[in-house]
Amino acid sequence: MNSKKMAAATAAVVTYIKSQEEAARFAAPLERSMDETLKSNDAGPALCVKTWAMAGRSDQMQGRTMMQMRIFK
Repeated sequence: MNSKKMAAATAAVVTYIKSQEEAARFAAPLERSMDETLKSNDAGPALCVKTWAMAGRSDQMQGRTMMQMRIFK
């Protein structure tokens, strides 16, 4: 592998790691505030995320998009 490609790959990895660290730093206060909200709120089930419902809706939206792009003939 020539040195330019190696430098580009290294820069890409470093940039990716930095972006992940920034995202983690940004999310940390949100997680703390969410934990406090859950502890102070007794309405736990209302805060649940319905992952299967979200996945089904996503599949429906993807199917509609594919129909609009006329992938199915």
